[in-house]
This record gives sequence, structure tokens and C-alpha cells, in this order.
Amino acid sequence: MSLFNLKTAFSNDPHVAAFGDALARMEEVIVGKRDAIQLALTCLLARGHLLIEDLPGVGKTTLAHAIAKTMGLEYSRVQFTSDLLPADIIGVSVYRREQGDFEFHPGPVFTQLLLADEINRSTPKSQSALLEAMEERQVTVEGESRALPEPFFVIATQNPARQIGTFELPESQLDRFLMRLELGYPDAQAERELLMGRDRRAVLRDLKPAMSSETLLAAQAAVPGIHVADALVDYLQDLLAYTRSAPGFEVGLSPRGGIALLRAAQSWAFLQGRDHVLPEDIQAVFAPVVGHRVVPTGENKRSGPVQLATHLLQQVPIP
Repeated sequence: MSLFNLKTAFSNDPHVAAFGDALARMEEVIVGKRDAIQLALTCLLARGHLLIEDLPGVGKTTLAHAIAKTMGLEYSRVQFTSDLLPADIIGVSVYRREQGDFEFHPGPVFTQLLLADEINRSTPKSQSALLEAMEERQVTVEGESRALPEPFFVIATQNPARQIGTFELPESQLDRFLMRLELGYPDAQAERELLMGRDRRAVLRDLKPAMSSETLLAAQAAVPGIHVADALVDYLQDLLAYTRSAPGFEVGLSPRGGIALLRAAQSWAFLQGRDHVLPEDIQAVFAPVVGHRVVPTGENKRSGPVQLATHLLQQVPIP
């Protein structure tokens, strides 16, 4: 069932209905991109992080703003540039002369939703400042670990690697993102609405929260309880094994990639109002979860993430 119908179809579940309400509100801002919004909400629900790769001007930053407002999350934005330093993200300790000690000034990473805008325009040193935060939800400064707020969700945007002044994200950084999405150009009808309708910035400004952060945390806590049958685990393991052993792949899916795929499928099932995972749930999230984790070789290099994912799904039968 489409997530678009959740608000009315599953109103008896307050968590699911709240996500349906959030989707409806976000569609007022991000026109014609229902699938991308669904996947972004799935990523948030699965406690993952989201990488959006696309050309400037297609709505990447607007999507991050819309998620923050509809989910009632504290929001910070960091513009990644070539001269950005890790301390600009994490924070810094400043010496207080009167007290004779150091006081930590937290950086923008201490928020619930962090937008790392144009992350691939900064150097690898600055990119790596997010590694601990994204994986362990804490940062360590001068030997002291500091917990980040809950929920903690990173949305990073990046321009295509062919553009001038970009630094390719290393595999270790890419693997921290549960999903990678592309928004693409709008279709003719959506673009006409953007051209002739109300200014999207005004619509975004008027967005109201569809839920509180406490409601979101409760929904996130419910996701691991979505039932996964043994046959579904077999199917998932067959997919993992194929990426590791089949010709045409230099690097297959890691165990962390397998866990990410399972959590994303559980989240997708939750948002469909079900308490169990179906093969279709794995297939629905497969491309954005897997596309940036496998390294294709030979003829597979010519395929985009969606084409590659489709090929993989065709090769592995459902038990």
C-alpha cells in the first residue's frame, strides 16, 4: 500500500498516522517527489543517515528543511567548503582566564538534524569529523566523549563528482549513510506547479510539525520489533552472498550493509502499517541502501544504482 494513503488507512496507529500526515505536509513543499520523501522518512525511522546526490537546485536542501519542520526537530546547517575545519563542526574548548580552566563550546553537530550541505566540497579531514558522530552518536574532544541529542539524523548533500572543486567521499564515509538518493528533475506537471504556484520558501515557512521528537523516538524504538521470518532472512543472505561472489563486483555488501538493509525493510514495513516484513519491502529499499555500497566492475560499471539493484534482484530468487 502506498505511504500516501497512510493518514486515512492506518489512523488507528498514531505513529503510522503521524508519518502519513508528515508526508502529506512535505509534499506541499517537495512537489512530485513522493518516492524520495517516502525513502527519506524510512531512513529517519531506521535511525540511519541520508546522502542526497544531485545537481544544484533540485530541492536537496529544501527536503532537509521540510523534514526538520514536519518532524519537530532541532536543525543546524553546515556549509562544507575547502577551508572548513573539524572544529567548525564538532566544537572547540576555549580557555577561561578567570576560572583557569577550559570550557567546551559545542559545534553545530550538537543538534537533532544536521544538514551537511555539499559535503564533498570539503577535504577528507573535515569529512571524517562526522564518522564518530554518525556511527556512535557521540563526539570525542580532547579525550572526553560527549553524547549527541536524540534523535540524531544527518542529511548530507553532494554535487556530482564531475563538478569542479569536489572531493570524492571515501568508502568508510559512504558506508555511514544508510541510503543514498537522487531527486532528479521534476516531471512536467510538478514543474508547472513550481513555476506557477506559491513560492516554496513561503510554503516551507508555514509548515507545522506533524509530530514531536518523543513520538519519533517511540516509532524508532518500535521498528526492531517488526517480525522478520526465517525465509526473509534467507532471502537477504542470498542477496548479500551474490554481491560477494558473483562476477562483476569488486566489493560486495558488508555485514553492516546487511543490517542496514534489514532495518530499512523493517521501517518500510512499519510505514505500510504491517507488523512483518515482506520480500517487497526489501526490494523497495534495496537500490538506495545498496547502490553506494557495492563496487561494480566491467560491464556493471555502466549501470546506475537503480539499474544495478534491479539486476541484482533479478539474479536472486525469492525463497
